[in-house]
Parts: sequence; C-alpha cells; structure tokens
Amino acid sequence: MQGTVDGFSYGLVTPLAAYLMACLGGALGLRCTTRSMLVTRSWRPGWLALGSAAIGSGIWTMHFIAMMGFSVQETPVRYDKLTTFASLGVAIVMVGIGIFIVGYKGASGTALFTGGTITGLGIASMHYLGMAGMRLNGKLEYNTFTVSASVVIAVVAAIAALWAAGQVRGFLWSVGASLVMGLAVSGMHYTGMAALDVHLHSAASTPPGDSPAALLAPLMIGPLAFLLLAGVVVMFDPLMVMGKPDWSPAEQKPGIPAHTVHHTGRRPVPGQRRNSRRPGSRTPQNW
Repeated sequence: MQGTVDGFSYGLVTPLAAYLMACLGGALGLRCTTRSMLVTRSWRPGWLALGSAAIGSGIWTMHFIAMMGFSVQETPVRYDKLTTFASLGVAIVMVGIGIFIVGYKGASGTALFTGGTITGLGIASMHYLGMAGMRLNGKLEYNTFTVSASVVIAVVAAIAALWAAGQVRGFLWSVGASLVMGLAVSGMHYTGMAALDVHLHSAASTPPGDSPAALLAPLMIGPLAFLLLAGVVVMFDPLMVMGKPDWSPAEQKPGIPAHTVHHTGRRPVPGQRRNSRRPGSRTPQNW
C-alpha cells in the first residue's frame, strides 16, 4: 500500500524558514570565500574552512527545517541520530573540498567546474543521506529521473555560487548571489522530495528512532549558533563587507607628509597665487 506523503504539514512556514536558512548559510559562506582571496596564504585556510562550515551548516539546517513539515499520514516518522549527524559531516567536508579547490586555484575553468561539481554532489549527498536516516513503517522509493534532476540542480547552483564568490565585488553582489543559491538549494530539496514514494508495510509497527521535535530541534541549536557567530565575524570585518582590499590612497614615508594634489584644468600664471590665505583661515596655501 502506498502512503500519503505531505511535505507541507505547516503550510508555507517551513519552506520559507528553510529558504532563509539556505540564504544565510550561502551568504556567509560566499563572503568568507571572497575574503580568503584578499588575504595572505597563511590566513586563507581559516577563511575557507569558515566558509565551508557556514554553507554546510546552512544547507543542513535548511534540509531539516523543511523535513519538520514532512509527514506520512499512515505512519509516524522518526530519525536515526547517527545518520543525521553523518549527513552534517558529509555536507561540511564535501562542500569544503570544493571551496578549497576554488579558493586556491581560482574561480575559473577546470577548478571552478571541479570544485562546483564536488560541492553540488556534497549538497545532494547530504540530502539523500538525511533521507536515509528516516525511520517509518514503510519503504522509500525514488524516481531515478527526478533524483538526477535534483542532483543537476545542486551542481549547477554550486558552480554558480562559487563563480559569484570568485568575483571580488561588494556586499550587495554576494547578497544577490546568496538569494539565488538559497532558491536553487531549496529547489533541489523539493525536487528530491517530489521523487519520493512511500510503500507501507502490511504489518503496523512503531518505527525506532526519535521524533522530529525531539531530535531535530535540539540538533539545530549548534548549527544555528555557529551561523550566528559567523554572521558576527562578517559584520565586524570591514574588508568582508567591502569585498575589496584596503588599498592606501597615498604612500606614507617617514618625514614626508601626505598631501593631496587638486587638478583644476588651468595653468597658473607665473608669479600669481591662485588661492591666498584669508585672514584667520587655517587652510594652507595652494600654489
């Protein structure tokens, strides 16, 4: 017997909350990746690791917020702790591999395609490993074509996101890229859910594991706290917000004060001052 699957038990609450988490993780991860390209090589691994953890935590939190709205009418749904934790680890590690490739090789050509593909496969692996952690009185079956489409969406989204991270531009640029990335990750999730069919067992039984409220809510405290901490780091780093190196406009040398030269487009007349200091003015003379 086929089960009745409902992916929107709480209406639009869980899809919208999941989308916002995907955008938040993507925005923080992309800014950290961009920041890694503006520092010396000794600092680069730290920023790339922070970006990997931000994106991995964001998509993992997005997935399980969305799964809190998933239900099967004929059977309760439970989750296995070990598999759920493993899906978070897979997301961070595989996303990290892709980000480190782009961070060190550049966001172009083979490096971008390789890093984006690995990152996209990490997103898809996290999703389906998280689904494998579900315990219910039935069997999960997937449509191969729809699953393939969800993986393609994840890979294309990852390549586009890493390309955007490689464009060292302002903060609004990354905000737009993160909104697109969040939409793609959410689209990948619900495309994968559309591929799912649940075939119930004939004998009714209570599945092992923990309920979504008992397991997922406490588990999400850690990733949410991490995303909050990463957000604080981003907000208080001026180079992170500006998205460009802090170049000094004038060279400072000992004993030589910095000054600004104003070009008016007119040549001065010999022996004539262009601007005279007025009585009581503190402004220096311009010759």
